[in-house]
Amino acid sequence: MSILRKIRNSLFGTGNIKVSGMTEISTPEELQAQLEANDTLLLFKHSTTCPISASALGRVQELIQSGALLPPICLVKVIESRPLSNHIAAQFNVTHQSPQALLIQQGTCTWNASHGSITADAISQALNV
Repeated sequence: MSILRKIRNSLFGTGNIKVSGMTEISTPEELQAQLEANDTLLLFKHSTTCPISASALGRVQELIQSGALLPPICLVKVIESRPLSNHIAAQFNVTHQSPQALLIQQGTCTWNASHGSITADAISQALNV
């Protein structure tokens, strides 16, 4: 492994993250299965190489750990799953952002936020919890 790759991986990780309380999806078919199984779904689009995205992910994790009653949360790694990320933008008519959180209710995106606007309070307000 090159020294530059080692440095990058130590700073940003390798993309092999597992997040408790989130289900990683990587294909449009997996998204469709989640939509069919759940009336409400929170999608979190995450860049595994971006510190701003890592910060937003941390805020979502704090909400999960708070014990709040939340719908299923799906993690989409935008670099590793670019076709799915593009599919989400097209299906829900939202401009691609990363990081980005989307609240899907009855198959429609009813709320979305990106970057520093992804907070536990903002998500809770969108969910009315």
